[in-house]
Amino acid sequence: MSTVKKTKGTVKKPAVAPTDTVVTQATAGTQNQAGGEGSGVRRRDFIHIATVSFAGVGAAAVAMPLVSQMSASADVLALASIEVDVAAIQPGQSIKTSWRKQPVFIRNLTPAEIDAANKVDVGSLRDPQTLAERTKPGKENWLITLGVCTHLGCVPLGAAAGEVKGEYGGYFCPCHGSHYDTAARIRKGPAPLNLTVPEFAFLSDTVVKIG
Repeated sequence: MSTVKKTKGTVKKPAVAPTDTVVTQATAGTQNQAGGEGSGVRRRDFIHIATVSFAGVGAAAVAMPLVSQMSASADVLALASIEVDVAAIQPGQSIKTSWRKQPVFIRNLTPAEIDAANKVDVGSLRDPQTLAERTKPGKENWLITLGVCTHLGCVPLGAAAGEVKGEYGGYFCPCHGSHYDTAARIRKGPAPLNLTVPEFAFLSDTVVKIG
């Protein structure tokens, strides 16, 4: 009987590329890829910067005309103040004028009107002010106020001849029934404040500058 001998076969291992060669190739590939991406990033950055720069220039070009338009024109600046000759206004009379597109009342108070205003208990007023605080020293008879009711901005009556002056002899707003006294202080009705006194100064005995 013959004996069959089993022989172990020799397994041939696959060839492995040298480690340094693989690393070199991988590194080269990574460097190429990084180089490509770096170039792309730099190009995109330049495009973005250029776009933002041009956008900034465009915005500035658009903004300049808008700023110019928003600047006060010469005629508006001229109306920043007005001068009014009050020589013709007799005691007890008043006139209406306009300043910054708002009505203005200029009133020459009589001695009786001045006395009535000074007799009022200031502490009882809704908006406490004396007549002296609303006029100029030595010119207490000249009361200058905006002709705008402090309730809803209506124009009160009382400045023109024959108009109703209200219960306190000053001004009356018929819209909601606000009554002002001879110092144009609120005395009755919904208005919360006295008629506003604008900035003014006398340039002479008969000329007043408002604004």
